[in-house]
Amino acid sequence: MENASTKPVTNRVALITGSSRGIGAAIARRLAADGLSVAITYGRSKDAAARVAAACEEQGVQVAAFDFDAASKQAAQDIVPRVVERFGRLDVLVCNAGIVRVASLADVTDEDYEECMRVNVDHVFYSARAAARVLPRGGRILVIGSLAATRAPWPGATVYSATKGAVAAFSRAAARDLGPRGITVNCIQPGAIDTDMNPADGPYAALSKQMAALGEYGTPADVAELASFLASSRASRITGAVLNVDGGDV
Repeated sequence: MENASTKPVTNRVALITGSSRGIGAAIARRLAADGLSVAITYGRSKDAAARVAAACEEQGVQVAAFDFDAASKQAAQDIVPRVVERFGRLDVLVCNAGIVRVASLADVTDEDYEECMRVNVDHVFYSARAAARVLPRGGRILVIGSLAATRAPWPGATVYSATKGAVAAFSRAAARDLGPRGITVNCIQPGAIDTDMNPADGPYAALSKQMAALGEYGTPADVAELASFLASSRASRITGAVLNVDGGDV
């Protein structure tokens, strides 16, 4: 993959949900370095979002931060129109916001199940549907899934795995719908990435490292590199793909 551009080269705009920290923040910074103006969203981490926004602004692009409740149907439907109102267009949507609830199947509560579905699946559907109505030819939709869609990496991941399997299937089908308009849809499935949600010194670290061929955790920047490529014109023939960033979890 090419290095990040040293100056803005397009007037394209990217929206990255859940981008105040972790993978989403890394993607926002990387796309800003590529010359895209970026819309970042945050839930409770307003200060963290401000720091990400400041880092993006250093690239000389326009930046805006939006408060966003990924568990809200209304918020998920409205975030794209809010961004278009602010920037005048949208070219790239990255559905990154997500949560994990760990519990054995017999112990999963209705509340945990419903919240995971709202954040991990519903937010993707409503945001992507809104984006599909405004994206131009050459537009991009990226969904951040998880290797848990095709693996059972730890006990208690039943609901989480189900949500990530759903968005992988959604991405493949949406690519078929939007292909005639020249819009690509792809799903990135990180494996063990060192974030607040899955720290490299956390309870599943030893197992995760053992499962990966490279034997170590990845970083949010590793995921952002692939997102940068898929969001660019270099990936114009890649759509409906489910791509792992997992260090060789075979």
